Parts: sequence; structure tokens; C-alpha cells
Amino acid sequence: MLQAVPFARTLGFEFVDAAPDGDGGVRTVVRLPDSPATHNHVGGPHAGAIFTLGETASGAVVLAAFAHLLDRAVPLAVRADIAYKRLAIGAVSATARLGRPVAEVAAELAAGTRPEFPVLVEIATEDGETTAEMTVIWTLRPQR
Repeated sequence: MLQAVPFARTLGFEFVDAAPDGDGGVRTVVRLPDSPATHNHVGGPHAGAIFTLGETASGAVVLAAFAHLLDRAVPLAVRADIAYKRLAIGAVSATARLGRPVAEVAAELAAGTRPEFPVLVEIATEDGETTAEMTVIWTLRPQR
């Protein structure tokens, strides 16, 4: 991921885990270490850094889930929605989960459509307190 998306290196993201999740799903965990360079005016991670963390974790899910299709399709984020729930202080992690089974999305692509699918992201402090929730809608654009 750090090779494919150099911007992820800019904020110092750490890729913690990528694993199967549930019935045909995928889960990833990406961490933003605590750093004064990413702090906002109240001493926690800036909202933009948190958003980028969540979007990056969602992209990691997409790459993990659909790596076998990247010769036929380009993954693109379509839209995103984030709800900041409480102030985050210290390091935060984003846990992203694919919102639809891989096989279902792949079948739509094979049928000639441009599938859209959600990736659900929970952003939490190291003690497990949820500080933000995010949904990123992705598509697989067929290669021409």
C-alpha cells in the first residue's frame, strides 16, 4: 500500500493487519502514531489526518479484496461520509471492513457492470474508544 499510494507515507501510517473477515469479507487495520506534526489546535490528531487514515484503511481493504481483479479494473473512491464522535488524543487506528462479499462484487464486474460497494471504517484510540465512524463507497472501473 505504501508503494501504491505514496501519500500514505506522508502521515507515517503503519499497516497493522489485513485478514479475512466473516462471510467472504476482508478487514484491515491501519494506525496513525501520535505525532505533534499531525496535531490540531487541541492536541489530538487533526480531522484531516483522521479522514485520511480512514480512507487509507478503506483502500487497503479494496486492494486486499480485489488484488486478483486489478488487471481488469481500477479501484476508485466514489464518496465518503465521516462522523467525528469524540476527541481523539494519542495514536489512533482505523479498522476497515468490506461491506459486501468479494464474490458478489466480482460477479457484477464480470457481468459488465461497474459495481459500487461500501467499506465501513471505525477509528479508535489505543484504549478502544471509538472516535469516528466512516463509510467510503468504492467502485471498480473496468479497464479499457
